Amino acid sequence: MLALSVAACGGGSSGGTEAEKPSESASSSASGPQYAGKTLKVWRLGAPNEVFEKYMNDLNGKFEQQTGAKVELTWVPWPDSQKKWTAALASGEGPDVTEFGNDQVSAWVAQEALADITEVAKGTPDFQQIPQNLWGYETIDGKIYAVPWGGGTRAVLYRKDWFSELKIEEPKTWEDLIAAAKKIQKEKGSDVDGLAFNGGSDANMSLSPFVWSAGGDFAAFEGGKWVGKLTEPAFKEGFQFYTDLVAKEGVSGKSRLNLNSIEIAQRFAAGKVGMFVTGGWDIASIEEQSKGKIKADQMAFFSIPNKEGTGPAPAFQGGNDIAVWKDTENPELAAEYVKLAAGQEFGGRYAKENGLLPLYPDALAEYANDPAQKAFAETFKVAKGFPADPQWAEANDTKAVLQNAARAVIKGEKDVDAALAAANKELEEILNQQ
Repeated sequence: MLALSVAACGGGSSGGTEAEKPSESASSSASGPQYAGKTLKVWRLGAPNEVFEKYMNDLNGKFEQQTGAKVELTWVPWPDSQKKWTAALASGEGPDVTEFGNDQVSAWVAQEALADITEVAKGTPDFQQIPQNLWGYETIDGKIYAVPWGGGTRAVLYRKDWFSELKIEEPKTWEDLIAAAKKIQKEKGSDVDGLAFNGGSDANMSLSPFVWSAGGDFAAFEGGKWVGKLTEPAFKEGFQFYTDLVAKEGVSGKSRLNLNSIEIAQRFAAGKVGMFVTGGWDIASIEEQSKGKIKADQMAFFSIPNKEGTGPAPAFQGGNDIAVWKDTENPELAAEYVKLAAGQEFGGRYAKENGLLPLYPDALAEYANDPAQKAFAETFKVAKGFPADPQWAEANDTKAVLQNAARAVIKGEKDVDAALAAANKELEEILNQQ
């Protein structure tokens, strides 16, 4: 597992300017009274549940004990994060510390939103245990702007109790996936999505395994510029399969083409979804949202099967980071928070309790024998990343290039070729912006 990377090889040796480097007091553990009376603003992504809130209470309690400072915690839903950060950058009213998806870091570094924390990263003993190849997304032009917090990929969350009741085996092929979804709908009702279609802000997490399994990709950097690959046959094959889940197979409702994974999870908790692509964190959230009607042992994960039916399809090679916002008025205090949150104790807990893969070698090794993590561990071996360009977030989240193309096809407004040709042109224009 140690050879598996959340990102490409990274590193770098140059630090920040003298103004950016933490003082001597920030490089060692702060004393209790040093920051008494101060408040640190921390943004966490996602929706809080009992497990997440306990973690944050424990983390913030330990931080207050060590530094004397209070923490003002704000939960930011993933679909709202881009707008929230953009508004913070424009107004100057942002956080001191924020969580990020690791593939988002380069975009915000390009907008000068994040502080250079190279010296913090290199001077914290715990961080030196995180394998060097896991710092790729966080290291830009030799400087480190975020600390890896947890690694992850995606798999299919399914109603284990329904599979048992309906005598459905875990799908091993794309055909099995469709057959399982149709059987769920037949037995549980037409208003139930057998395999929920994700057309929201995180839709490409669900689309990409089919595209990558067919041998396609979104874009490639060639000749000094990004070249879109959406019109190539392999991409078209995976895209066609994914849109056909609704347009042809009908395993998800056409009235729900805009739903993201958070909204799909809410329907899952209401007994209206049999399967959907997500991460391990949704187990706890769904159990809580269902008010105990759907318990953890009634849910399980399997890897999205590849096209050949010989193993898992590649899924998004991701993870979450923690970073210091450039406009913070408390850079030393923010550095202390990052060191505590992403250190071995709370970094390990963060990954485990968020359904992510831990980045510390000892904790990561334990996951190899954990049945609950098997699907993620197997998928992670073949995981891939989206285009490593600062503008990817605009194409993926803000402009929703592929989401709009998929909806146009499913609604019959365009055929696949026309939709992908238009999307490819738009994707190239976005990725090649200066």
